[in-house]
Order: sequence, then C-alpha cells, then structure tokens
Amino acid sequence: MFKKRIALKGQGKRGSTRTLIAFKIKSRAFFMYGFAKGARGNIDRDEEKALKILGKILLNWPDKELGKRVDDGELIEITEVDDGR
Repeated sequence: MFKKRIALKGQGKRGSTRTLIAFKIKSRAFFMYGFAKGARGNIDRDEEKALKILGKILLNWPDKELGKRVDDGELIEITEVDDGR
C-alpha cells in the first residue's frame, strides 16, 4: 500500500489530498482511501491494518471475481484517465 499526495486544482501538493493505493506492478491498482490533509493528519494503525488486509484480498482476486464485483456495483473500474488535456 502506498500513500500518494494528490494536488488539487489551484493548489500544490503540500496542502492537498492524501490517497492510499494498493498496487501490484504491471497488474492492477486499487484506490483504497482518500482524505484532505487539513481534515486529518493520517490514518490510525487499525485503519492501516484493515486497509492492508483489504488490499491483499483485492490484489489476489482472479479477474473473474473482480469482473463480478464490478458488474454487481461493488467496485468501480476506471479504465481511462481524463487529465483535461
């Protein structure tokens, strides 16, 4: 799981948003959680443990299971990024 700072439009990364991402190289990535830096400094240990467990589960699901979860509306698949360019 990685913590990544995301700059909001008109702001730098320093005062913006934090995101937590579960990521497997050349395979898949899952947005796990996001929060504004001003709203909270970080997640607590219990939240971190729970998100790591969930990330491992998601990263190890076969494509068929992920497809079912997307079809059922439990997960949202993002296939293309629109960066406004």
